[in-house]
Amino acid sequence: MMSLFWIVIRQLAEIEAMATSKKVITREEWEKKLNDVKIRKEDMNKLVMNFLVTEGYVDAAEKFQMESGTEPDIDLATITDRMAVKKAVQCGNVEDAIEKVNDLNPEILDTNPQLFFHLQQQRFIELIRNGKVEEALEFAQEELAPRGEENQSFLEELERTVALLAFEDVSNCPVGGLLDISQRLKTASEVNAAILTSQSREKDPKLPSLLKMLLWAQNQLDEKAVYPRINDLSTAMLEDPAV
Repeated sequence: MMSLFWIVIRQLAEIEAMATSKKVITREEWEKKLNDVKIRKEDMNKLVMNFLVTEGYVDAAEKFQMESGTEPDIDLATITDRMAVKKAVQCGNVEDAIEKVNDLNPEILDTNPQLFFHLQQQRFIELIRNGKVEEALEFAQEELAPRGEENQSFLEELERTVALLAFEDVSNCPVGGLLDISQRLKTASEVNAAILTSQSREKDPKLPSLLKMLLWAQNQLDEKAVYPRINDLSTAMLEDPAV
């Protein structure tokens, strides 16, 4: 994957100097270029370990460490507390998650009002999900509304969230998407990133960023050449160009 990215970038540079008509690159030419680029296995292993550690897959990281000999750049035991917070949010136990974050580092929420608002927003959503409408209304008045008054940037999200109170069938209302599991996952990822930042670590793994760069490079090359490209990142299979 990394070798393909660098091949695409190099090919872009070569084609820039050529005529405006698209160059046709055969599979044989493309695979030869790929084979000419050497990527160290150690570097690939570090990318995998970085992904496992950042996303919190402790068991997988330990197994990968044993099988590949790749040492993580962090004590894997420290990941457990971070994953407990993330799992609590994913399960809808937001109060428990807030307590766990404060146990880890109280400054995380003290210095990140947006994150705290999103956690409180998720608490409200969970009350609605569990049919506790009166409790949700009280919570909105006491906790969410003051946040909107303190920070105008929260108002749009606040109005959209509180709108859940206006519908009897919240699952089919215009803002029903807030009840999707994807909303929990979004909040959990935000908390995970904040904890990583507080630990002076990168909040995003390197591997997805490389994949985004690959897609960008292919899109740039599409304007100048016809070549075997990857259309399905899950298989990374090269597909022959349509000439």
